[in-house]
Amino acid sequence: MTDSVRIGSRGSELALWQARWVRDKLVELHPGLVVEIQIIKTKGDKVLDAPLSKIGDKGLFTREIEHALLQGSIDLAVHSLKDLPTELPEGLVLGAVTEREDVRDVFLPRPGTRVRRLVDLPQGAAVATGSLRRKCQLLHLRPDLRIVDLRGNLNTRYAKLEASGWEGMLLARAGVVRLGWAERIGEAIDPLVILPAVGQGALGIEVRNEDARVLKLIGGFHHTATAEATGAERALLHELEGGCQVPIGTYGRIVTDQTGKPVLMLDALVGSLDGTRVIRDAISGSPEASSVLGAALARRLLGLGAQQILDQIRTPSE
Repeated sequence: MTDSVRIGSRGSELALWQARWVRDKLVELHPGLVVEIQIIKTKGDKVLDAPLSKIGDKGLFTREIEHALLQGSIDLAVHSLKDLPTELPEGLVLGAVTEREDVRDVFLPRPGTRVRRLVDLPQGAAVATGSLRRKCQLLHLRPDLRIVDLRGNLNTRYAKLEASGWEGMLLARAGVVRLGWAERIGEAIDPLVILPAVGQGALGIEVRNEDARVLKLIGGFHHTATAEATGAERALLHELEGGCQVPIGTYGRIVTDQTGKPVLMLDALVGSLDGTRVIRDAISGSPEASSVLGAALARRLLGLGAQQILDQIRTPSE
């Protein structure tokens, strides 16, 4: 009998690129394996007329896919790791984390505009993003900017940009490059200037925790250094109890110290929605202690004032 697996994926062009990449790698690793892709619409895909921060919290782009996985109609799910909540449903596990692509955010200027960098934008320029994390950090850097909320898949967003009077928009470089849009990038922003989202640039492969067959099939995808770096980021997010509605940025990476020993470095911030207040700190230590480091940095941020920011954001306005 031919061995086969079914991949669950969102239907956007980027999500399907990611699912096909996993499919092709699976076939390369396991010749003869038959791999199907099943498209599943999530709440985040269906509700496009409201900001992410207004339509819910965790699992906006994963819940329906996870349900299919638990029901057995698919065998594995491919997610952008930044979309995957830190708490998974009982019975599911993050089976593999792929090697991380470039973590940076990028500025895509509107076609025909001459300005290529954020620093050169005129006073009061309009910049589009659907991310509160980006909005917070942009306004912290440039309080004069006008931030426009932008939803939809990447093709939809770019079409809106072309038809707009905005100067440009911010996206994750990994997705832009995966779609073949590298030439549209005006500026790739230093990840320590605008901290990325948790897990940005990596894919997470979610499976049933007792499915030994599929866990073995995806073993070749797992990248330890990426898993350690993003594990610290996810532990930080879990400790902060963050989600789409909270401006949290973080950047974990493995570097080598003077003795040649690997060290995990983690930067993170929590900011107010208007960018006027940003609480930021960093920590470093052994990559094997990534989760401990992430949680410790989160507690430090809370003690420095992030708790007040988070309480204010989560308290409904009168």
